[in-house]
Amino acid sequence: MVSRSDCLKRYGSDYYIRKKLAAGELFRVDKGIYSEKENVPELALIAYKYPNAVVTMETAFYLYDLTDEIPDEYSVATKREAAPITDLRVKQYFVPKEILRLGETVFDYKGYLIPIYDRERMLVELVRYKPKLPYNYYKEILRNYRRILPQLDAEKIRDYAESMPKSRKIIEILREEVY
Repeated sequence: MVSRSDCLKRYGSDYYIRKKLAAGELFRVDKGIYSEKENVPELALIAYKYPNAVVTMETAFYLYDLTDEIPDEYSVATKREAAPITDLRVKQYFVPKEILRLGETVFDYKGYLIPIYDRERMLVELVRYKPKLPYNYYKEILRNYRRILPQLDAEKIRDYAESMPKSRKIIEILREEVY
């Protein structure tokens, strides 16, 4: 994907951009965003539009196969001071900037690299947001985490939990419900 300004640099003018569009060599995927591929996944578009955001919560749980419930919105984390995202397709979580990039990795989603929290960070996020999640949804994801526990890095989980606000409570819940 490329922005309109990148297209202008590459093709020289709006006239040539329109010619590429008419020839089917370039496709408009959103306002001011173009792609050489006709079909761009919506999640890839969201990741491109909001480069300082990290995929989290419902979207991450779904991508990691921890739930089969398809989210209605794409959940992204941004720093607490960030401007609100007005896109109706996006559910925004504001997090302290000190922990925004903690556990960030990339996920290959249909050929596009998406910034996302790793599974260990998502376990900590699950526990952090436990009171705000539907009980059955929380239990389903927790059950799936218990199934893959041997594949996870316990030290990473502990480090992430200790870095969070209210870390004592998070560690207590992890001990009681996960391990």
